[in-house]
Amino acid sequence: MAKRTIDGLGPDGLPGADTILEILKASTEALPTRDLARLFSLKGAQRTALRETLRELQDAGKIERVQGRRWRVTSELPPVAVLEVIAVNDDGNLKVRPVNTSSDGPPPQIEVRPPPRSMPAPGLGDRFVARLAPRGNNSYTATPLRATESKQESVVGRYRTSDDGGRIQPLERGHRGDFVVAAGENAPVEDGDLVAVEMLPARRLGLPQARIIENIGSGDAPGAISRIAIHRAGIPDSFPASVVEEAEAAKPPVLGKRIDLRDVPLVTIDGADARDFDDAVFAEPDESANNQGGWHLIVAIADVAEYVRPGSPLDREGFRRGNSAYFPDRVVPMLPEALSNGLCSLRPDEDRACLAADLWIGQDGKLQKFRFRRALMHSVARLTYEQVQAARDAGDDPVFPGHLDNLYGAYACLSAARSERGSLELELPERKIVLDDDGSVANIAQVSRFDSHKLIEEFMIAANVAAARELKRLRQPVMFRIHDEPSIEKLEDLRDMLAGFGVKLNRGKSMRPKDFNGILARVRGEAHERTVNEIILRSQMQAQYNPENLGHFGLGLQDYAHFTSPIRRYADLLVHRALIKGLKLGEGGLGDSEAGCFTEIGEHISKTERRAVSAERDANDRYTAAFLESRLGQSFSGTVRGATRSGLFIAIDDNGAEGFVPASRLPGGRPRFDTHTRVLKTEHGGAYRMGDVVEIRIAEADGLSGSAIFDLLDAGAPTRTREPRRHRKSGKKRADKRGNKRR
Repeated sequence: MAKRTIDGLGPDGLPGADTILEILKASTEALPTRDLARLFSLKGAQRTALRETLRELQDAGKIERVQGRRWRVTSELPPVAVLEVIAVNDDGNLKVRPVNTSSDGPPPQIEVRPPPRSMPAPGLGDRFVARLAPRGNNSYTATPLRATESKQESVVGRYRTSDDGGRIQPLERGHRGDFVVAAGENAPVEDGDLVAVEMLPARRLGLPQARIIENIGSGDAPGAISRIAIHRAGIPDSFPASVVEEAEAAKPPVLGKRIDLRDVPLVTIDGADARDFDDAVFAEPDESANNQGGWHLIVAIADVAEYVRPGSPLDREGFRRGNSAYFPDRVVPMLPEALSNGLCSLRPDEDRACLAADLWIGQDGKLQKFRFRRALMHSVARLTYEQVQAARDAGDDPVFPGHLDNLYGAYACLSAARSERGSLELELPERKIVLDDDGSVANIAQVSRFDSHKLIEEFMIAANVAAARELKRLRQPVMFRIHDEPSIEKLEDLRDMLAGFGVKLNRGKSMRPKDFNGILARVRGEAHERTVNEIILRSQMQAQYNPENLGHFGLGLQDYAHFTSPIRRYADLLVHRALIKGLKLGEGGLGDSEAGCFTEIGEHISKTERRAVSAERDANDRYTAAFLESRLGQSFSGTVRGATRSGLFIAIDDNGAEGFVPASRLPGGRPRFDTHTRVLKTEHGGAYRMGDVVEIRIAEADGLSGSAIFDLLDAGAPTRTREPRRHRKSGKKRADKRGNKRR
């Protein structure tokens, strides 16, 4: 057989190896041997030679056989693959790369189609399973199928230049040593920058390696702590250009077919630092003969559905985010500023589109009837909680005489009804991080809670109940806000923990909110009051969004849905759309595609809510540690918030700042942790448990990493004789390994 050329056809008319590779690369599908033979018009012995060349390419790892006798280049992607988002451009288009594939050639070009409605829109660093359709020339169209968990560990750290290509100092708990920046493709960074890195497979020798995915910004710049928390949680913090353009193109509302409520003196009541006002209220005595002593309450909510239509770029981005997230120095909004702080914010002296709930409240505080209207409103005042409470205490009225009296009159009825039905009344102080102008922590202050806060809370709860009941009546899909009762396992743990404080919880008894309130009343004024409030809170199930109505245990309500904050919660927008569709209130109603996948949507927005809460807590922990940095060596009184095998979590009483005392630093000798009683005991008779008051000294603190280490200044209280009983199937006492009776 004559010698073949490297490419093209040889003297004997046979294709060279490179020619075959080019043909396979350009094909949109794997090619069978017979098609290749037909392409080159090969017959007889030539086909045998072609098969020999194909086997040689296969042995060299350049092509592979699939579906019997079909051939494709080895670097070609499989029909279904896991893709990772490595960039998002201003228009929201994704740049992705296949996961767990390797090739020395150029990376494939992949165009990503929009994901299905049941799947959250992928963001930077997300991974998802996609069906790939080849288009030739190493390019593909990817159709997302479902999200998938990332197998690669992503870590936030601080970059430092070094002779070996740079080091990453991790800012995550659990990562103590540095990482070496791997050679290859890394985001551009400078010394001291905060970066997100992807951990690479461990090497047998040397420091672990990491690839820099993204530069988060300078570690010394104001707001670095919030940026760390936002990135760690994977919260999108910039809007695609198409989303911003759509928001900025929105037009001010006109009356049209809306009900005109501009003569109603509606007011907003929010925190002093609030920028988005999505609810306004008004109350007046009900003049109906059958509702003596009752009230007519109007709760007007921003009509976000007017501007955010199903399937639009704004809608897809809002769904992706799920909710707004709030940090000491910034807000990461669900919607762009043109809407969240503009046309959808019920600012005073401006016409605003709203969805108004008319609520008729009986003297007993029960909801007698309600209706929902699409309207145009005009807020007469932007009030703060502090303003309202000060005016109420002074007997003044910032709007007109009697305006506040009516609001508080309606609130008194609703509050009485709440007490009657029994809702969980936990009393836990709320702390606020106060920042200086330069972004440093000036103070950790306790937030005052006034009746004005409770007034708005009761009005919003009443509107939420009405929305849920109206949608049930209309037979529309409802995104309920559900809160299940505590599980048996949680109640068993709670029983053990309360026993340590001399509080008995009967076994087998079904607990209602009133029962928990009774326990809270018994410990009110005691040294362990806050601790008992905290452990009861921990015993509760997590609230979530679900189209299946399980009721709201904490509020003592059967029908409850979030309706009052569509600027910052996607769940509320869904409720608005369902009301608009069911009541035939115009455009922007619930789409059929949304209605068909409420379960999946509920799972997604519950997840984004937990993501935001986790990020907010993470940021507060890091700001707290930054606050303690300037107080190293100072001593404070604190309370044990948790005891574990590894040490104690302690909160400083004055400001709530928390730190950790490692077991190795405890005085009194080597500690031993009792998993049943949750007591950490030392060799010399000291014992530490949740609720103990201790004296601490701040030993270490670092704001960027969020770590704070305390030293204890006492040896612990003597071991108590009262301990929880162990659970047994029989009433007989059993001896432990030392022969002692268990109590």
